Amino acid sequence: MVLSLQGLIPVPLREKVMAGKSSIWNNSCVFRQGESVFVQAPSGTGKTTLIHILYGIRTDYEGSVKWEEKTLNIIPADALATLRKSDISVIFQDLRLFPELTTLENLEAKRRLTNSVSEPQVLEWLARLGIREKAHSLGRTLSYGEQQRVAIIRALLQPFSWLLMDEPFSHLDKANTARAIELITEVVQQRNAGMILADLDENNFFPYSQTVML
Repeated sequence: MVLSLQGLIPVPLREKVMAGKSSIWNNSCVFRQGESVFVQAPSGTGKTTLIHILYGIRTDYEGSVKWEEKTLNIIPADALATLRKSDISVIFQDLRLFPELTTLENLEAKRRLTNSVSEPQVLEWLARLGIREKAHSLGRTLSYGEQQRVAIIRALLQPFSWLLMDEPFSHLDKANTARAIELITEVVQQRNAGMILADLDENNFFPYSQTVML
């Protein structure tokens, strides 16, 4: 699945975008499935806005975003839901767990939508990321780093051609970051998927096929 952006300008950032220079905003770019793209985005340049636009939850922009031939801001709601269910997964910066549900309940709410990963596999991934003992803890009782690991696993519990990530390791130490990177890499490679990671600072979390400045 090819992602193409043409003349993309977020309306709330129009003045800043037009005064600066970006490889994405008000530009033309194409990303192809299987690529690993790092979007380096200094504070205030719209990193989270970009991820939200690509996932289809913000439409306050000019220009076009196309997943293959689907123009994101004009496709019907049911087609957008299908696109998210089958081709695009996301790790939000604000995580968006249900605080009143347990870790497993948060994950099961996603897993059962597609049944593409088994329940024993979920438990194995929890163990790999060091939070197996938190399986029955409520989301609101988890530390932010624990919530971040749950959100990472949740994003992998569906088919996808692209994985979008907004500062996915911001609250993890080096050891837990390494474990999460290993799991993400494994699943992305199994699915021959692409990934877009947006972060503030230069990093070598993955062997990126290209780096672009926001």
